[in-house]
Amino acid sequence: MSSLETLLEELTSEDDERAEAAVPRFIEHGSIAVEALAGLLDEEDANTRWWATRALGTFEGFIAKKYLRLGLQDQDITVQQCALLGLREHPDPNVVSDLTSLLTHPDWMIKRLAADALIATGKEATHELIAIIENGEQAARLEAVRALAFIGDQTAIPILFKVLEEDSTLIRYWAEEGLQKMGVGMVFLKPN
Repeated sequence: MSSLETLLEELTSEDDERAEAAVPRFIEHGSIAVEALAGLLDEEDANTRWWATRALGTFEGFIAKKYLRLGLQDQDITVQQCALLGLREHPDPNVVSDLTSLLTHPDWMIKRLAADALIATGKEATHELIAIIENGEQAARLEAVRALAFIGDQTAIPILFKVLEEDSTLIRYWAEEGLQKMGVGMVFLKPN
């Protein structure tokens, strides 16, 4: 077992291979490591904050998720992306509102990773995703429909049928995928 101090030195070494090798070993130190990594989130260097977020993303539990949630507001977009990856791996229903708000982010990668984290969260995200489809901007609606397609919650069936009538090929595609996944692959047309 490496000392926590040694692991922190490896993580902040500016050598990506050494830092990545250190990441999974933080778990050996439990909550003490979480607090030490959280201390790095205040560093001025974005690379240090990114690696701290990367290591925090390997931990289960409320405290680590709390720091990942804070990473969603980091001034550096790569730290935000890293926090989203951690939340995708360790979903947290308490972060659904934070994640859905990111579906309107100007960066497409942030939108996609937020949707992926919502997919990992599962049915707890359904109602907020439906609200985005009903009232959100087009890019956010697309990610919301895609997320619902993967989640497969039958509560979403009516909204998925509704968006089948839209002009957007991608929205229709994901709605069809979601309906097929839920065994509702047949679309009934009204006769003229």
